[in-house]
Amino acid sequence: MAGKKFISLSMLVMILGMLVTKFDARQIDDVSCTSALFLLLPCLPFLQGAGPATPTSYCCVGANDLNQKADSTQSRRDVCNCLKPAASRFGVKSDRSTQLPKLCNITLNVPFDPSVDCNTVQ
Repeated sequence: MAGKKFISLSMLVMILGMLVTKFDARQIDDVSCTSALFLLLPCLPFLQGAGPATPTSYCCVGANDLNQKADSTQSRRDVCNCLKPAASRFGVKSDRSTQLPKLCNITLNVPFDPSVDCNTVQ
């Protein structure tokens, strides 16, 4: 039953994302904007503050995978520019976004924060 709820939530978020986020077909080095959003999809309940106080293992795996794929300054800035409007539209809380790397024991070089200046991303 929980699996069906997760799939339903995932599909809803995907559809909403397509409606409210500007996607384009260009590739951001090794990761597209769509792929970046899908990798962080399991993190959404945590990032919104609606889920548990810690991110799920699926969230941490996705965040780590995104971090590995966005392996240059330019690709991290491009991914940031993709994620920033999505973070705003999905109600991502800045404090949760800041906590994510520590709780997943990773160094996340791509912020998923509505208030970040993507030009400062290294």
